[in-house]
Amino acid sequence: MILIPMDLKQSEHLKAYGIAYWVLQHEITVDWMLNYRGGSFAFPYTKLFEDECNIRGVNYEIVPDAQYNSIQTEIQNPEVNQDIVKLEKAPKIAVYSPKNKLPWDDAVTMVLTYAEIPYDLVYDDDVLEGKLPLYDWLHLHHEDFTGQYGKFYAQFGSQPWYKEDVAIQEASAKKWGYSKVSQLKLAVAKKIRDYVAGGGFLFAMCSATDSYDIALAAEGVDICGPVYDGDPMDPNAQKKLDFSKCFAFQDFTISTNQMEYEFSNIDVTSNRPVMDEDYFTLFDFSAKYDPVPTMLCQDHTKTIKGFMGQTTDFRASLIKPDVTIMGQNKAYNMVRYIHGNFGNGMWTFYGGHDPEDYQHMVYDPPTDLKLHPNSPGYRLILNNVLFPAAKKKHQKT
Repeated sequence: MILIPMDLKQSEHLKAYGIAYWVLQHEITVDWMLNYRGGSFAFPYTKLFEDECNIRGVNYEIVPDAQYNSIQTEIQNPEVNQDIVKLEKAPKIAVYSPKNKLPWDDAVTMVLTYAEIPYDLVYDDDVLEGKLPLYDWLHLHHEDFTGQYGKFYAQFGSQPWYKEDVAIQEASAKKWGYSKVSQLKLAVAKKIRDYVAGGGFLFAMCSATDSYDIALAAEGVDICGPVYDGDPMDPNAQKKLDFSKCFAFQDFTISTNQMEYEFSNIDVTSNRPVMDEDYFTLFDFSAKYDPVPTMLCQDHTKTIKGFMGQTTDFRASLIKPDVTIMGQNKAYNMVRYIHGNFGNGMWTFYGGHDPEDYQHMVYDPPTDLKLHPNSPGYRLILNNVLFPAAKKKHQKT
């Protein structure tokens, strides 16, 4: 067997996920060794696989069958919080992202590119045309599903890129027979909901997390100010929200200030730690009895440095009781990383914009992941990418 250690002996954690994906593309099963040396991977030895590890700079060990059998026996010990999950098929990946260039990057597309994991870009037309079932995993790029253009109006409403985005979104809404962009985005959000219900895996970061739930809760309710859709918002909008339609959140209060760069009180904006004290901790789960969150939390450290975004953290009191909290700063009551089931599928929300850029700003250059090959924050993204490859019995909590 080739064993790829994922503890501190690994020099290229992020590219290691790409190796596991590449082996799956060759229709070879990969063992994901949960909680064993940081969540290591193992697969049958071939010269081809060994050469690819060397080409990509991924550390590996060649383990004789007898030794690997001994490792398996050790892992299966009921008193050891470890397990082996079989990864069987390379998941087909889609990233929901606009075709027009906006002045910020996306952590998921950057890490997929760095790890050499292929993906397709999809956007509103693709979603409404019913193409999502072609994919096993969908990531929602930094997005605003409420139809308020990210609430960038106050700061960037005069910028050419903002005006171009508004024009493109309005044209798309008209094409699909909607009078407002908020109606278009709601239709897209509902298609995504149906995709998850049918067995899809959804992953979202930053503003795509809370704005998605807000859009679902506000179905049939005008929550957009006149600078976004030309008419006043419903004065009773807050009372008309239906939280039962949300994946993750409930009882939140939306922002009614059209000039405020914030969607609701889901995001924790005050009483925050200073940068040097901004960390969140991954929870420990039972590998043998709770494999889903265990897979999603594989890392070489349990303490991960925080990073900002339009939506950075989730207010703990507004998270639905059936949601699994996987990462949290308990001292500040801020939740960073959550997971849940919907229908036959699953979703994961991860707050913040870029795990290696603490306060990523509009116009900032993209992060060079060659400088962060062992990023524990980026590893959480890649855990979600490989997760749909797991043998089906592990995909229900």
